[in-house]
Amino acid sequence: MASLAALDVSAQAATLLRLLADPTRRSIFLLVIEGEICNCEVAEVLALPQNLVSHHLRKLREAGLIDEHRDPHDARWVHYSVNQAGFAEAWSGLESRLHPTQLATRVPACRARPATPGTRLHVAAQSRALQRLPATRRSWGD
Repeated sequence: MASLAALDVSAQAATLLRLLADPTRRSIFLLVIEGEICNCEVAEVLALPQNLVSHHLRKLREAGLIDEHRDPHDARWVHYSVNQAGFAEAWSGLESRLHPTQLATRVPACRARPATPGTRLHVAAQSRALQRLPATRRSWGD
């Protein structure tokens, strides 16, 4: 049986999922993906207070998903762009576990083993077998 850790995505991928679960942060990140953007533009486009935008941008920056630098002409403004290496690493962690090529078919373990008489699995199997019989032969005593 696989361990819980083996069934999870990488830490970077989990962080990406957690951060982008917030709709405001997701909208901000999608704006940054379109190209370098100033924090003042983000606030204006999304009609959000500057302090809220800064909070979300800080979370994305701390996770290594975006980079920042000050505007060379007006240091009040901070410009943001995607940290390509950080985003690629998180995306790779997602893709390794959550990709359509990972889809598989399997038989549940409880269905693969024979039913032991008297167990719920055995009773369920008997019930299914009885449902397939013609109505005249449906009785437990036969």
